[in-house]
Amino acid sequence: MSKAFTKETDPDDDSSVEEVGNAISSLPSGTRNYITPGGHARLMDEFLWLMNRERPQVTATVSWAASNGDRSENGDYIYGKKRLREIDRRIRFLTRRLDIAEIIDPAAPREDETRIFFGATVRFANQAGEEKTVSIVGVDEIDTARGYISWVSPVARALIKAREGEVVMLHAPAGIEELEVLEVKYRPVPMAPFAPLESQSHTHPGKPAAPA
Repeated sequence: MSKAFTKETDPDDDSSVEEVGNAISSLPSGTRNYITPGGHARLMDEFLWLMNRERPQVTATVSWAASNGDRSENGDYIYGKKRLREIDRRIRFLTRRLDIAEIIDPAAPREDETRIFFGATVRFANQAGEEKTVSIVGVDEIDTARGYISWVSPVARALIKAREGEVVMLHAPAGIEELEVLEVKYRPVPMAPFAPLESQSHTHPGKPAAPA
């Protein structure tokens, strides 16, 4: 692997964020929320579900439960109030994420399709010759089972701006590792749609029907 095309990430760059497999991972301060169209649609669908369906349902449950007397031993009331706080926290989180979202289509044409940027699907090999393929996506789109890594993860930060045939240095907890970029593609990165859990809608046979 030619060292003429080697680049390194800055180990002192404190905007680096560890990769985490959940929807509340961090964004570097002051950055836009880069996200694919599918990921943005999923966040928007969740926001609308919470605002228009689940929150009204839980609010109706709380109102019904409050009318039944002693709230200190009223499970529906206690659970409902707790769930409302969770919903409101999630709505605030989604509002912030959507407000700073910058949608980038991975399949959009690039001037240089051999160079790695957000949305790229990259096949690379480590020093042992083991190959791996990853797609660089937003922090709310991580799916390790499908090889989706966030653009702020250490691997993505090492790969970004490199080209096919280049070698990059990954600064990992176990030490520095060389990664050779074998292939770069810009293609659709499918995202699973938002699917609300039925258990999120806390219902009771005696409570009033929620708004449609």
